[in-house]
Amino acid sequence: MPITPTTKIWMNGELVDWDAANIHVLTHSLHYGMGVFEGVRAYETAQGPAVFRLTEHMERLHNSARILMMDLPYTVDELVEATKLVVRESGLPSCYIRPIAYYGYGEMGLNTLPCTVDVAIACWPWGAYLGDEALTKGVKLKTSSWTRHDHNTMPPASKTTGNYVNSSLAKVEALKAGYDEAIMLNRQGMVSECTGENVFVARKGRFLTPPLAAGALEGITQDSVMTIAKDLGFECVLSELTRSDVYIAEEMFLCGTAAEVSAVNSLDDRPIPCPGPMTTAIAEQYHRAVRGEIDRYKDWVEHVS
Repeated sequence: MPITPTTKIWMNGELVDWDAANIHVLTHSLHYGMGVFEGVRAYETAQGPAVFRLTEHMERLHNSARILMMDLPYTVDELVEATKLVVRESGLPSCYIRPIAYYGYGEMGLNTLPCTVDVAIACWPWGAYLGDEALTKGVKLKTSSWTRHDHNTMPPASKTTGNYVNSSLAKVEALKAGYDEAIMLNRQGMVSECTGENVFVARKGRFLTPPLAAGALEGITQDSVMTIAKDLGFECVLSELTRSDVYIAEEMFLCGTAAEVSAVNSLDDRPIPCPGPMTTAIAEQYHRAVRGEIDRYKDWVEHVS
């Protein structure tokens, strides 16, 4: 989906013009993939734009950096305020937000210890990642031939830029084969996640979602959805899943900041009932929660003004 430029990007403590937010071609992270990032959304609310679970996203950015032994030069609170500044400056009622921290220009080689750490935050308008009809008509999944990397290869608990080579290979493979998205299995053959979304599968009236141990990212949207599901009276647990579990799913959906809640209509050409009633109920509550319309979840939205 093309990026629509906005006016300013926050870079290392300053707002710079969109077209001036450049890095050197010899920037360390460009060559070695050592960076961390987040995907965040701001939604239009009755009180103006509000960012969904902003503090938690910045805490996860810090945790990702800690796993890589990358020392971020800004605190969580400073990054929260910088994000609000960027959204205010954009004038957008709602937007997608991309914070990123990376090793900058000046040192080359695999040793990151002498490198500076640069941080940037940008935002732009961005619609539903898997399409506007992803909830009502569902998305078509393919099991990827690419194995999800494990905890002793590339740490899946860290939202690391280089980790997403794995996801990109799986995504392009699925698209070229005529599918919308890929589901990825770990080395043990268990379901991990999709290329950028957590997986929820309904079996025997309850939802199952793979845990971090399976190689899935510990998703903020995943946590939100589990809370909403339980509040609606649905049982929702962390559990390992096989391909066969998915093939005979009663319902299935994917979730993530970009994808929000997207129903699944098939995996490897095996149809899955779509959209299921539990999925629809959860998606409707999530749609309202991110916009600050449910008192129970008011703390999840942080207004930019």
